[in-house]
Amino acid sequence: MSVQLTRRAILSGLLSGVAGAAVAQAPLSSLRPVARSGSAAVAQAPEVSVIPRIAPRIRASIESIIAAADLEGTVGCVLADARTGEVFEQIEATEAVPPASVTKAVTALYALDALGGAFRFVTRIFANGPVEGGVLRGDLILAGGGDPTLSADHLAQLADDLKAAGVMRVEGRFLCWRGALPYAEEIEPSQLDYLGYNPAVSGLNLNYNRVHFEWRRVSGNWQTSMDARTENRVPRVSMARVQIVDRGSPVFDTNAPDRWTVARSALGNGGSRWMPVRQPALYAGDVFQTVAQEIGVTVPSPEVVDDLPEGGTELASHQSPTMRTILQEMLLYSTNLTAEICGLSATQAKLGRSLNIEQSAAEMTRWIGETYGAECDFKDHSGLSDANRISAGAMVKVLLAVGPDGPLRPIMRRIAMRDADNNRLEDYPIEVRAKTGTLNFVSSLAGYVETADGSDLAFAIFAANLDRRERGKASGDEVPAGSIEWNRRARRLQQQLLQRWGLIASIDEADVVELEDLGGVEPVN
Repeated sequence: MSVQLTRRAILSGLLSGVAGAAVAQAPLSSLRPVARSGSAAVAQAPEVSVIPRIAPRIRASIESIIAAADLEGTVGCVLADARTGEVFEQIEATEAVPPASVTKAVTALYALDALGGAFRFVTRIFANGPVEGGVLRGDLILAGGGDPTLSADHLAQLADDLKAAGVMRVEGRFLCWRGALPYAEEIEPSQLDYLGYNPAVSGLNLNYNRVHFEWRRVSGNWQTSMDARTENRVPRVSMARVQIVDRGSPVFDTNAPDRWTVARSALGNGGSRWMPVRQPALYAGDVFQTVAQEIGVTVPSPEVVDDLPEGGTELASHQSPTMRTILQEMLLYSTNLTAEICGLSATQAKLGRSLNIEQSAAEMTRWIGETYGAECDFKDHSGLSDANRISAGAMVKVLLAVGPDGPLRPIMRRIAMRDADNNRLEDYPIEVRAKTGTLNFVSSLAGYVETADGSDLAFAIFAANLDRRERGKASGDEVPAGSIEWNRRARRLQQQLLQRWGLIASIDEADVVELEDLGGVEPVN
């Protein structure tokens, strides 16, 4: 015979007690939000008692969901009341694992705190010399301000503005300044060299520091192109090149920045992919020269500089969207370059000096500990490194401290509820706003749930099989064997837990719940 509970019994703390009493060595205390300076402390949740014969049944049901996912490794999850801090359920809450791109949610908080939501990056065009008869008698300077969203369209507008300022030809040099932020050839050295989501980072960036490589077979021969395409234009690029060679493996190889070879045997009948750019300032200069030439403005070949020449007259500028908009897009599309730029810029603003990625991430780690009392260890700002560490409990501690009415929830992505076949469940009566995170054999999700009755929950679900990840990295495959299926099961587990939690918190007062139904592996429809 199954046990029955009312919603009041559940939400009064029964599940919180279960989290501490049902499994040996489970944490005995609920996570509490740490009040930020100047804010009111969150009231402590009341002590609750546990009904011994009920607790094991609830605990077994959530364990059965996790066991059925067959992920091995570590699965940690925490569910808490986002307003009181009361923990309803937690498993492996203190086990620190790589959070993958959930790291970006922390970076967003860091950047908002240091720079503010209204901050904008600025890219400028300077002239070092007079303009006489349409000729700049001196150097032209493209000065990056770190903008991670700068595109070929924006460079085309800057070229138009340069022409409007009376410049038709540059007599001196064309200098591209990248020194607004520290340069890194790639975000994470342990990742494969040719992955488009692991580009270089600098103070002058373009198209997320990716170049579009396309190949097609024409009359028995291969035609290739490299371009900096946007929705509106496709400017050709000369600073990055790909050569097709006869070999079995590897598919891609490189012996110099932005010089690639690709195995002919892997090309099929044609295709395209984004390649990472290792010299982003040179890339931006190359594209600017092209779009300027299209409107009749002659600019010399670009030269990259780390020191901004003194003096000069500003002829044109481009402002990025606001920091809040940039971070919202970062959390939606999970752009690694954006995360690194925003993290580096935040550290620079806080300290008044620049640090490299790992040093800046350490500063972010220190800030998280001081601000939210959460233990973690970040090596970057994007989550691309699998050396990053944070537990589900620490992540929820941050979410509770920020609160459901804080700056993070409104810019997080809406997560749709889906059935076992990954079909979207329309009009599902809960809203989930969260950040996803995915690496091979690592899957994470953390954020807020608004239930049908208006209750607010905070949660984190972290799954990682680090043994399989290491074996996958050693194989050298972009998609190691078994990784797609493993990550699919991990995402399914996230859906099952969220739908379970939404049901627990959304039951009417007069209703009763069969505990066997609360833990079912099949989704709640």
